[in-house]
Amino acid sequence: MIWERSFVIALFYSNAIAWSALGVAAVLLVILIGFNMIGVRHLWPYLLVGAVFWYFVHKSGVHATLAGVALAFTIPTHTRINAIEFSRKARALLDRFDRTETGDFLVLTSKGQQEALFALGHASEGVTAPILRLEHALHNFSAFVVMPLFAFANAGVRIGGSFQHAEIALGVLAGLILGKPLGITAAAVAAVKSGIAKLPEGLCWRSLLGYAWLGGIGFTMSLFIAMLTFDEAPLVNAAKLGILAGSLLAGILATFILKTTGRRKV
Repeated sequence: MIWERSFVIALFYSNAIAWSALGVAAVLLVILIGFNMIGVRHLWPYLLVGAVFWYFVHKSGVHATLAGVALAFTIPTHTRINAIEFSRKARALLDRFDRTETGDFLVLTSKGQQEALFALGHASEGVTAPILRLEHALHNFSAFVVMPLFAFANAGVRIGGSFQHAEIALGVLAGLILGKPLGITAAAVAAVKSGIAKLPEGLCWRSLLGYAWLGGIGFTMSLFIAMLTFDEAPLVNAAKLGILAGSLLAGILATFILKTTGRRKV
C-alpha cells in the first residue's frame, strides 16, 4: 500500500521534471541496489547515499516521498543466519557465559563472559535484518515526534458561519467511508474467490468488512494528499473537514460492526 500511495504521489503531484537531476538520482538508486546485491549489511552506506538520492529526487521535480520508499526497498531484508541457527548459538553462548563466571558476579573480571556477550551481540545482529534495525531505531522518533508534530501542524480546521466548498468535503468523506472500505472488501473477495488467498480461521466476512472500515480512518496521509492537491486555504480547510468527519464516521461504523460481530459465533 505504501508503494501504491507513493506512485500516485509521484505521478500526479510532481512538478516539471529536471531530467539531469533525475538522471543522477537514477545512478544513485543503482548504487543502492548494488549495495544490496553485494551483501552490504551496514546501514550507514544506505543512509549516506540515500540522503543524496533524496536531494536529487527532490531537485528533479518528482515528489521526494518516492525517494524514501525507493530507499527502503533497497535496504536488505535477509539475514546472515536464521532463527534456528541463532537459537542454537545463543544457547551455547549463554552456557559459556554461565561456565566462565569467576565468582564475583562481575562481567568486568571475566574474560570468558565478555567474549560470550560480544559473540551474542554479533549473532543477534546477524539474525536481525538491516531494514528491521532501521525500523526499530526510527520507530519511537516517528511515532512520538514526527507523526504528532505533523498532525498538530496540519490538522487545524476553521469552521465559519458559511461553509464553502461542501462538494470537496463530501467527496473526501465519501472516499473514506465508502471508497476505501469497498475497495478493501472487493479486493479481499476477489482474492478469496480466485483462490489466491483465504480468510483466516475464525474470521467471517462481516468481521472483514469491519476491519475494512477501519481502513477508512485516514488522517496523516489524507492531510498530506489534501495539502498537495489544493493551494487555496478554503479548499484545504474543506478537505480537512471531510477528513475529520470521514475518519470519525469510519471509526464509529467499524466499532459497531466489530463489536456486534464479536457477540456472534463465526
